[in-house]
Amino acid sequence: MINTVIFDIGNVLVSFDWGEYIYDMFEDKETCKAVRNALFGSDFWNELDRGVLTRKEMLSGFFDRAPGYEKEIELAFDNVGQALAGRSYTVPLINELKGRGYKVLYLSNYSRHVMNANPEVLDFIKYTDGGVFSCDVKLIKPDPKIFGVICEKYDLSPKECVFIDDNAANILAAGKFGMKTIHFQNYDQAYRELCALLASDRTDKDK
Repeated sequence: MINTVIFDIGNVLVSFDWGEYIYDMFEDKETCKAVRNALFGSDFWNELDRGVLTRKEMLSGFFDRAPGYEKEIELAFDNVGQALAGRSYTVPLINELKGRGYKVLYLSNYSRHVMNANPEVLDFIKYTDGGVFSCDVKLIKPDPKIFGVICEKYDLSPKECVFIDDNAANILAAGKFGMKTIHFQNYDQAYRELCALLASDRTDKDK
């Protein structure tokens, strides 16, 4: 029986529109492309979320991906909090699920740098029952170990959890770990699928 709903954060509970952010910051298209690719166009951003490299090491890695744009990359990196925004449905959704008796947690690839850049966007966390940030455990999704971490921390059985994420690789990993999953594409779709899944689970329990 499902007793826990676990949410990703970026582009699920909060907006993280780095594309619009970069294009608002720089007028020149070539600069936008270079900065975008340096920061977000490779897997190196994952090392920021893993939380094992220093600021100097991170910037050096980004600079290597777009030589000649060091000043612009650093500016965009330091102000990345502007790419984040809250979503109006987040707190009501959390409260609805908790009101129905479900534990609500978060499991997110999220860096300390981004946290500090816009702490207010995480205000919804006080309404949850807790969660795990990748930077705190030095693991990132889709590594199955991070699903083990949250299950151990909150004494969860994977088969009793629903995991919601916008990243297909993370969804696949969670499913292999034993969790029920919903691939988030938009709020209406995810909410509809979640309600159907929870209703089906209740029906199976009552049989």
